[in-house]
Amino acid sequence: MSVRNLESLFQPGSVAVIGASDRAGSIGAVVLANLKQGGFTGPVWAVNLRHATIDGEAAWRDVASLPQAPHLAVICTPAATVPGLIAELGRKGTRAAIVLSAGLKAPAAAGEPSLEQAMLDAARPHLLRILGPNCIGALVPGIGLNASFAPGMGLPGKIAFVTQSGALATAMLDWANGRGIGFSHFISLGDSADVDFGDVLDYLASDPGTRAILMYAESIRAGRKFMSAARGASRNKPVILVKAGRAPEGARAAASHTGALAGSDVVVDAAIRRAGMLRVDTLEALFDAAETLAHARPLLGQRLAILTNGGGAGVLASDALSLGGGRLASLSPPTLAALDACLPATWSHGNPVDIIGDAPVARYQDALKVLLAAAEVDAVLFIHAPTALVPAADIAGACLALIADTAKPVLACWLGDGAVAGARALYSAAGVPCYSTPERAAAAWLQLVDFQRNQRELQQLPLPRVDGVVPRRAQALALLERAAANGREWLDASEAQDLLAAYGIPGLRTLRAADVEAAVTLAAGIGFPVVLKIVSQQVIHKSDVGGVALGLATSDAVRAAAIRMRQQVARLNPGATVLGFTVQPMVNRPHAHEMIAGLATDPVFGPVLLFGQGGTDVELSVRHAVALPPLGAGLARDLVARSGVAPLLAAHRGRPAIDDQALIDTLLKVSQLACDLAPLAELDINPLLVDAQGVLALDARVRVHLPGSGGERPLAIRPYPAELEETVTIGGKQLLLRPIRPEDSDLLKAFYADCTPADMRLRFFLSRREVPHSELARYSQIDYDREMTFIALTPPDQRGARSMVGEVRAVCDPDNLRAEFAILVASPWQGKGLGHLLMGSLVGYLRGRGTREVLGQCLVQNTAMQALARRAGFEVGSVPSGDTLSLRLSLR
Repeated sequence: MSVRNLESLFQPGSVAVIGASDRAGSIGAVVLANLKQGGFTGPVWAVNLRHATIDGEAAWRDVASLPQAPHLAVICTPAATVPGLIAELGRKGTRAAIVLSAGLKAPAAAGEPSLEQAMLDAARPHLLRILGPNCIGALVPGIGLNASFAPGMGLPGKIAFVTQSGALATAMLDWANGRGIGFSHFISLGDSADVDFGDVLDYLASDPGTRAILMYAESIRAGRKFMSAARGASRNKPVILVKAGRAPEGARAAASHTGALAGSDVVVDAAIRRAGMLRVDTLEALFDAAETLAHARPLLGQRLAILTNGGGAGVLASDALSLGGGRLASLSPPTLAALDACLPATWSHGNPVDIIGDAPVARYQDALKVLLAAAEVDAVLFIHAPTALVPAADIAGACLALIADTAKPVLACWLGDGAVAGARALYSAAGVPCYSTPERAAAAWLQLVDFQRNQRELQQLPLPRVDGVVPRRAQALALLERAAANGREWLDASEAQDLLAAYGIPGLRTLRAADVEAAVTLAAGIGFPVVLKIVSQQVIHKSDVGGVALGLATSDAVRAAAIRMRQQVARLNPGATVLGFTVQPMVNRPHAHEMIAGLATDPVFGPVLLFGQGGTDVELSVRHAVALPPLGAGLARDLVARSGVAPLLAAHRGRPAIDDQALIDTLLKVSQLACDLAPLAELDINPLLVDAQGVLALDARVRVHLPGSGGERPLAIRPYPAELEETVTIGGKQLLLRPIRPEDSDLLKAFYADCTPADMRLRFFLSRREVPHSELARYSQIDYDREMTFIALTPPDQRGARSMVGEVRAVCDPDNLRAEFAILVASPWQGKGLGHLLMGSLVGYLRGRGTREVLGQCLVQNTAMQALARRAGFEVGSVPSGDTLSLRLSLR
């Protein structure tokens, strides 16, 4: 992960075109012309092996002969020449190149690595960054840079567009130019051999000239890198994505039901949601979403009121809203009465609010005022069809004052073209998003709802676990490693139940018998009735071969079932080896629901968690949802809601509601399994019985990553690093020093609230009475792959509660070169050595992860911080502002 030298790629001071040409229609000629005509003010050098002049100006024979190292090189030559050119550019001092050439997947020669790998090997010693190969190039209209063979220059703007498709890039640029849509950056990634989505997201996230990031993706490779970059960017600005490949590829054979999810589009959906991005289906929706989110006000809810002067337009918007899963506001009697008082008797008397086509300006104002004041209305969609009675611009001007005074989101649809152009311009200038059709306006509202939901998921503060179970991780890990060492890909049923028991997931007592008579003996010991199941590494779905027998009430029934199972396996799966049987007590829970909970390993995003409707017909059900671990309680509840089974689990017709907390705890434990156990490849708990008594895992299948299989993938979101916890003693009291956790937001809030105003000013460089919830969420839910915060906690009081008395935090840049830190210790604990211990923990952690230096600032009057920094080995120096001092510690 790196943004290193991307400034040379997107903000170059000079450009060289390697393979520049006079030949009309050649890529070298088009790129050179685009650079000269785009308005780029830096030097542009043409490099051509055979010609001394190109386009009437001097050309250079090779890279070595250039007058100086170009900041950026654009390579337009055949694939075979690219590795050598990259090596020459690196030696010259160039730090970025755009490779337009295709065909680098081929090997340089028989038995040798690909040309692409040779290109990367040539770039690596010089830290030279490469965009492409096989790309259109890049445009930065604000500086006149058109380093591409696109048909023309883009308009300057505040939107960045990043695409993997070259053909789509040129079409989108032409489409945007025709509609006056401008860009801060327009980037074609091509094959993404070096610079990829993660790198570009990191760069654009901190670019002040970019208001929103739009992306078209066909594939995502490095899951954790992408998620870290996407989550960071989404906290700063909207990130909106069109991801190709939504359509299912057809049924795939999979050993477990959850395993069938690996590589599917639902996993991409889960990743996008968890990263706080917005996914849309079309390129047109991509730009609509950018318009909506750029001016979005915080949502108060999802209930939409539609105000229109045409019944047909209102119905179209209402239908689109309903089909998209949105909610129309149900108008209350007081609201209906207020509308009756200001509207003619023929108005629609419901939502959509049709104020009739002859509406004067005052009618628009009165109706809008009522809807904005209604408690049951969270947002308003304003639709107007032009009439000859009142100019649309007059209506727009009169209603803008009402819109400006409300906290509720308002969206507008001005139907038509020339007659409403002035009104549309007034609304757009005031930051009110406008759409050309009712359907697009309704879709935009749904996008806003989805985006705000994803942002809440990004910033969610999960609740702590409540059942107090401490996982026996070592025992579970030994179980998996023993199976893998023996070459067994699947655990047997008793081992699977032992694995669940190690994490406190209730299951059935499961005993294994080597033969028929041993099964009879075990059944008698358990007590009838019992369940008998076949054990075979080659038989995963036991019911498919008659390998499950329920309700066996006698020894003879067990014996007969076991013999029958052996015969059926021999007939239906002759290659299977029967290793024995498992015996379980028969469970009678008539009100229980059969669910499935499981894990799969996605090739890009790593472990994925599934929940939904289970049982033998699980493949036929669409009531499932997936999420990326680690989960908190809030994310687990969201998973249940998205699965569609929540209404089934509520009380209904004498059937009591389930124990909701038991289900959530189980999902959290499954999530913990994914976080703790790298050898775990797949897990199916099916059926998972859920009822008012709690949960019970009747059956479980567990697959293990075998050594050398290459199937293990890291979690896309790094989990809590429990290994960094330690206990220290200060002033005779033991304090717990540990990384911050998402559920620590209340501790953090109380800590800041108890700090003195002077301490808060020294920490934040400004006076503040409290820290807002969004900031607390950001501080407590950190990305452990890029950030670290250690907090100091007092011993538990009589209620078992701890207090926070200190924090130190650091944020690393994507290259892990530098980390910026901040520290705050509660006043009663200052001067006792706590700050020194916290700083030592942070510096030790950063040194261990290879960070090169730690940077910070403090106010000049913060003499205690200066003393702490010097004691820790920091260099303390002044900065030009004069109000602050710089702090720097080299970790090399």
